[in-house]
Amino acid sequence: MKTKIIAHRGASRYAPENTMPAFELAYQSKAEGIETDVQLTKDNIPVLIHDEQVKRTTNGTGYIKDLTFEQLRQLDAGSWFSGEFTGTQIISLDELLQWVKDKPLCLNIELKNNKIDYKHLESIVYERLKDYQLLNRTTLSTFNPRSVHRLKDYNKDIGIAFLTSKRNRNLVSHAHELGANAIHIKYRLLNKLLVDQCKQAKMAVRVYTVNRSAHIMKCFTHECNGIFTDIPDKALQFRTNFYHK
Repeated sequence: MKTKIIAHRGASRYAPENTMPAFELAYQSKAEGIETDVQLTKDNIPVLIHDEQVKRTTNGTGYIKDLTFEQLRQLDAGSWFSGEFTGTQIISLDELLQWVKDKPLCLNIELKNNKIDYKHLESIVYERLKDYQLLNRTTLSTFNPRSVHRLKDYNKDIGIAFLTSKRNRNLVSHAHELGANAIHIKYRLLNKLLVDQCKQAKMAVRVYTVNRSAHIMKCFTHECNGIFTDIPDKALQFRTNFYHK
């Protein structure tokens, strides 16, 4: 089994995170998946942005939950990264799904509901994926255990991943009890015992955010199901070298 290379917020080393330029670059680099973050606007439109506020990655201020989709569309989500991307917009989940539909990419959608527990975020995102017939190649992930539990009814149709950066001796059983069928861990939690436990439980294990060559190689050695990386082009080259050494 080859570890899948999933572009973290797109090819976010080379273009502003969670924007179409970053997703396009990831696709062009032959990444096998796209990871992105979803929040809900004031008018309940799922949009792709990591932070609960717009300040870090746009020229605006305020919380996503307090702004309409139209208001968000007026913001510049590219110039903070580079002048080359001036005018890049925040996009909706629907725009990404329309773009992905005819491409051989898996999706990882992180529900950003650990700080603001958006009402009905799980069902809104699930229904969008169902409409675009993308359930079979999507994983929904979240740090929020209550959200994982709410997603439990969907885990026969779709990947459900519990995200964590915390050490927990009973992580696999805990995630399973919540209703997850995958675990997404911070790199420092990676060890052979955990990977073996995941395999025994038939749970996928993926690692974030992995950019250093030695760390990427360790994920290959442990046969992780996937890695999230800002540099999908380089990770793919490292993987080619790993399997041909």
